[in-house]
Amino acid sequence: MREIVLDTETTGMDPFEGHRIVEIGCVELENHIPTGNHYHVYINPERDVPVEVVAVHGLTQEFLRDKKTFGEVYDEFLDFIGDAKLVIHNAEFDMKFINHHLTEMGAAAIPSTRVIDSLHVARKKFPGSPASLDALCKRFEIDNSNRTLHGALLDSELLAEVYLELLGGRQTGLGFATQGGDGQNDIIDIKSKKQVREPRVYDIPADELSAHAEMVNDLGEKALWKK
Repeated sequence: MREIVLDTETTGMDPFEGHRIVEIGCVELENHIPTGNHYHVYINPERDVPVEVVAVHGLTQEFLRDKKTFGEVYDEFLDFIGDAKLVIHNAEFDMKFINHHLTEMGAAAIPSTRVIDSLHVARKKFPGSPASLDALCKRFEIDNSNRTLHGALLDSELLAEVYLELLGGRQTGLGFATQGGDGQNDIIDIKSKKQVREPRVYDIPADELSAHAEMVNDLGEKALWKK
């Protein structure tokens, strides 16, 4: 089962007021295990980026000016997500922008049936508790100390960890995949830190050893203990 954990950054709150996506970050999961594959792109919004929004994600108009437009990247974005389910925190916001931009390009909108809103999952699992990404990282003891600013790829990586915890935690012995030297994705084994006891030594009485040898002899030359 393939899922894509996705996040966006924008110039504002509403695409119908002229605001645009400026960053997309995606993390791939296979059977709820991160594969190490991701998609990340900065996008030229072809408009100004309000100062108050820059304070949130740090992406200025000057930085974005030489980046590709949404029309130049949406094909590769759609190729990466394929027909996978999309895991998004507060999905209504991101999907409003994505589908607005897709329909501008003449592409089909992504149906809501393909989207899993981790915000709704968290509120259902922990009713009445804070359900922001930061709050959930704190609840699950996920290190988000690098999140001084919002960033689509970093937030997707954090959300992937949060999502797995919301599902009940990672499978025992499995962790995030890393890309090996041959370019293939390898799953990391997480060895449990269990205390290992020293092997016990048992003294076998001589009469029992003799009785065992006699029994083996009685079994004939094909006896397993003689091989």
